[in-house]
Amino acid sequence: MDYRKIGKEVQQGIEGFFEKRERTFRELVDICCDCLRAGKKIILFGNGGSAAQCQHFAAELVNKFLKKRAAIPALSLTTDASALTSIGNDSSFDQVFSRQVEALGQEGDVALGISTSGNSPNVMEGLQTARHRGLTTAALTGKGGGKMAALPDFLLDVPSEKTPRIQELHLVILHLLAQEIEEKLSKSL
Repeated sequence: MDYRKIGKEVQQGIEGFFEKRERTFRELVDICCDCLRAGKKIILFGNGGSAAQCQHFAAELVNKFLKKRAAIPALSLTTDASALTSIGNDSSFDQVFSRQVEALGQEGDVALGISTSGNSPNVMEGLQTARHRGLTTAALTGKGGGKMAALPDFLLDVPSEKTPRIQELHLVILHLLAQEIEEKLSKSL
């Protein structure tokens, strides 16, 4: 295995992402900070590895990323096994996030859906419900955004079609998002 080649792909992916989406990324940082200053929250959802990244990002905001500070309200909709399984069993797995957004999302919150393919039906349903409820919507996807490309207010698609590289790039972007939010909120409090 050529580890240097993988490292180069990740580096080129981040550079390519910021060449194309830096303005969108910075706008999302500002929207998230405005949302949090207004007493609202960030809601995250995704499947599999993306579910784990939602939980990871929410924990970094609630606890801390790089510095000790007040907790930042963030919620991963992937952690409530009872809600996920009851919705999946009684309704449809496609609704596991949309029903939770309907119950927990408030106008002014930010909803971030993560999908490597951009084609996850339950993430798309969650984003649609969020939009209808007045949440700002964002999607973190692979190259082009898949079927959900037109759904969010902010599309953060990374320039890769390889699932492992997409997930690695997503983690870097989520770390940068956490760092920016933490820095900006620390300056304004």
